[in-house]
Amino acid sequence: MPELPEVETTVRGLRPVLEGQRITAVQLRRPDLRRPFPEDLGQRLTGATVTALGRRAKYGLIDTTRGDTMIFHLGMSGRWRVDPAELLPHDHLILETAQHRLALNDARRFGSVDLVATESIAAFPAFLALGPEPLGPDLTAAYLHRMLKDRIASIKLMLLDQRIVAGLGNIYVCEALFLAGISPKRAAGKVSRARLERLVPAIRTVLLAAIEAGGSTLRDYAKPDGELGYFSKQFAVYGRDGQPCACGGLVQRYAEGGRSTFWCPVCQR
Repeated sequence: MPELPEVETTVRGLRPVLEGQRITAVQLRRPDLRRPFPEDLGQRLTGATVTALGRRAKYGLIDTTRGDTMIFHLGMSGRWRVDPAELLPHDHLILETAQHRLALNDARRFGSVDLVATESIAAFPAFLALGPEPLGPDLTAAYLHRMLKDRIASIKLMLLDQRIVAGLGNIYVCEALFLAGISPKRAAGKVSRARLERLVPAIRTVLLAAIEAGGSTLRDYAKPDGELGYFSKQFAVYGRDGQPCACGGLVQRYAEGGRSTFWCPVCQR
């Protein structure tokens, strides 16, 4: 599933081809993805100029001069394709400008597209309970210490809770906990303030490195220009069970909360 770095990479890839451009045509090639497209999507977007692109958690945001924001989620395998030579069967939404054609491709159709008034975007249901952005100033050790106090669930599961931190996914939580030297099995309420002081910059370091690398190529994720992300080549623990850790131990895997966790029991305490 595309996580925060993949969505951020997507937004950065779309910005130079969409920002400031007028949408001349909108084509829906099926009625829905995970849920129906907004009925008036084409009417409200056609003729509008894109004013800005951004991201909230794992959602991409496209603002327009009509006072609307299109919110997209890439689901399990979604991606935007810029100026495709031909349309593919799973190109479900097409946006055209005078210079470019963009296709939202989603083979599994677990993604979504919504259109909301920009001024009320904070009230979008999926955003109401989200925690702070991990790359923003509100994620601090003090904040995590307050939110995790007395929690008996593992630190791994708590970091995946979007109400605690918005946008973190399984891959990057595994990598950040490794970088911070924290066992993913440790009860969240038992993680000391000193460890949290290491964890916050570790989260940012991992996410920024992944964004710089274009995200992680797992299954069929690719950037809008078609280039594959290569952060997976930098994984320290994720997907490396049975392989040696840099400390000399062996990376191990266990399942929790329906997800695989990868860690080194030697250097993560």
